[in-house]
Amino acid sequence: MTASVPAEPEPLPYHRLDGPADGRPMILGPSLGTSLAVWEPQLPALIRSHHVLRWDLPGHGASPAEPMAGSSSELIPTDGTATVAHLAELVLRAADAQGWERFAYAGVSLGGAVGLHLAVHHPERLTALSVVCSSARFGEPSAWRERAAAVRADGTESMIASRPGVWFAPEFGSTPHGTAMIEDLRCTDAAGYAACCDAIASFDLRDRLAEVTVPVLAVAGGLDPATPPEHAREIAGAVPGATLVEVPGAAHLANAECPDPVTDALLVHHDGLPGQPDPR
Repeated sequence: MTASVPAEPEPLPYHRLDGPADGRPMILGPSLGTSLAVWEPQLPALIRSHHVLRWDLPGHGASPAEPMAGSSSELIPTDGTATVAHLAELVLRAADAQGWERFAYAGVSLGGAVGLHLAVHHPERLTALSVVCSSARFGEPSAWRERAAAVRADGTESMIASRPGVWFAPEFGSTPHGTAMIEDLRCTDAAGYAACCDAIASFDLRDRLAEVTVPVLAVAGGLDPATPPEHAREIAGAVPGATLVEVPGAAHLANAECPDPVTDALLVHHDGLPGQPDPR
């Protein structure tokens, strides 16, 4: 008799758990070019009532883009065929690994798109969804294919000069958190970043938003040049019962640049209670 070969376990993105083990499950997704550290301003407030899992996109932070040694499985296709569905599958695997049948989800930009995909295709897994500076479609696919090609050719260093003016106000870029996020981008693997661009290029859920049944919060940065407030308004206007919050003066990473109003909005949406100042 031939012995069966154990199936290779499905790869998981790098993730980190914070908060009480008996807290309500919550997963936080990052933006393109950032790591799970993008959510640090909200973490102290969220872990008072939630067991929070933050994860890194493929090739970002501590998540590999290519298969790890001894494995033939990759987190996401790097041949130009990656989709947001691939990223959503990583989230579901991470939740399954924790034994979480249902969880709250919040995501920034691409991380928010992952949440919208889950809300449309796997609504039974979500208790509530927040999308921060995100969209149901991030512009013309050709622009994202061009960015993917540029990063494959020249690395993520080619994106460094343009990001501070998109992500946040210039003065925030010199703060410790702003500097750390730019450094995360510099360290991001080109293949992983490009694959995420491919995923964005093929993403379009505008005609499915009315199907969403989970409670949705859409947060917009008033000065966001990447996903202007109209994108959040489109989501809030199409999803039944959705809530819209606009943060004046904030650019694309509104939760990092103007953390207090974003944190308060998340607490109201996910806890039903006004935000309280961090006692520490």
